[in-house]
Amino acid sequence: MGEKSLQKKQHILDTARKIFAEKGYKNVTMKDIVDASDISRGGLYLYFSSTQELLIELLQQEADETDDVFTRKITEEDSAADILTLFLKEQKKELLQKKNNLTMAVYEYSFEAQNKKNSMLRKQFEAGIKVIEKLIESGIASGEFYCENPRGAAENIMYVLEGMRINSQTMGITESMVDEQLLYIMQGLIIE
Repeated sequence: MGEKSLQKKQHILDTARKIFAEKGYKNVTMKDIVDASDISRGGLYLYFSSTQELLIELLQQEADETDDVFTRKITEEDSAADILTLFLKEQKKELLQKKNNLTMAVYEYSFEAQNKKNSMLRKQFEAGIKVIEKLIESGIASGEFYCENPRGAAENIMYVLEGMRINSQTMGITESMVDEQLLYIMQGLIIE
C-alpha cells in the first residue's frame, strides 16, 4: 500500500474512532463513516467491508500502540515492581480518558459476538492476565513480591481493572478512586 493509501486508511480509522467513541458500536453504520470522513462509499469499501472490520482494526492498532509505549518505557534495569507500576499507570490513563474512548463500543461488540469464548474482550483479558502473572512471578524470583498464587493474583487484578472500566462508563470514576484501588493492588504484592 502506497503512502497516500496508508494516509487515507488512517484517516478512515481516525474518523471511525471518533464515531465509535461517540455512538458506541451498534449505532454506527458505514454511512456514518462515509459522511464524517468525506470519502466516497466505494472508497471506504476499498479499505473496510464493515463496521466490525473497522472496530477490530482500531482495537488492534490501539493494542499495538499500547505495546509500543509499554516496551519503549521498560529498560533492563527496571524491576518487576517498576514494570507493574508502569502497566497500572497505563491502565489508569485509559480508565480516566474521556475522549476517543472505545470502551463502550467494545462492550457492545462483545455482547453481539457470536463466539463469546473466543471474543476479542476475552482475548484481551487473558493477555492481560498472562502479562501480570509473568510480572508477579518475576517479582517473586527477585524477592520484590510475595504471592502464593501468581495466576490468581493476576486474575484478581484484571477483574479489579475491568470493574473500574465498567464503573467509568456507567457511574463515573475519579482519579482518587483509581489511585486507591491501584495502591491496594501494589500493597498486596510488595514485600516491605
